[in-house]
Amino acid sequence: MVNREKRDLRVTFTPEDEPYLGREAVRIFDELIIVCLEVNSQTAPHTHKIEKNDLQWAACQIIPSGVSLALSIRELVRQGYLYGALVLLRPLVERSVTILYLQRFPEKVGLWTSGWEHSGPNRRPSLAQMFNDIGGEKFPGCGPEITRSLNSLTHGDPASAMWNLVNTGKDAVGHAVSKILERPDLCDKICREAAAWMAVLMAMMTAIFPESGATPD
Repeated sequence: MVNREKRDLRVTFTPEDEPYLGREAVRIFDELIIVCLEVNSQTAPHTHKIEKNDLQWAACQIIPSGVSLALSIRELVRQGYLYGALVLLRPLVERSVTILYLQRFPEKVGLWTSGWEHSGPNRRPSLAQMFNDIGGEKFPGCGPEITRSLNSLTHGDPASAMWNLVNTGKDAVGHAVSKILERPDLCDKICREAAAWMAVLMAMMTAIFPESGATPD
């Protein structure tokens, strides 16, 4: 165990002394990262050897950026920057849901290849709409319910202020401007959600490039 008084003075943490070391959610996230990168190491070379269809081209653009965001979230957790990690969940979710949406509705791939425009007669669906289209049959109206807090964090409205509250003394709280080292609940939420969406990206790798033979060890 690292001495807490000394640990809190550290500028940069390492895998040996990071503030949330030992949390189950962190361990699960780390293990999934390893598996995801193994699958990617098998899939990526294959994508350079084949004649890709439009969905596969979209996957080659979307999935790597999503995995990169997941790794960025993990490093922010390691350094205690939990609020920044939370904010990055929104673009991670959007990439994961976008490739899932395109795989589920291949007739929509043209929207991506034409630029995934925000406006016009063939504009792209919002994140909430994609959630509704994917899961709305079983969970009607789920899109806005899922995206509300993600959008709040992105836009910084009052509802987002709860996520960087920290204890500042006896019966006192404040809004952190830097590292958050005493919020294991927040750490667990971030790691669980990031791991879940990274799992979606990994599933899309194998679904969209089945001929690569990529399988997790």
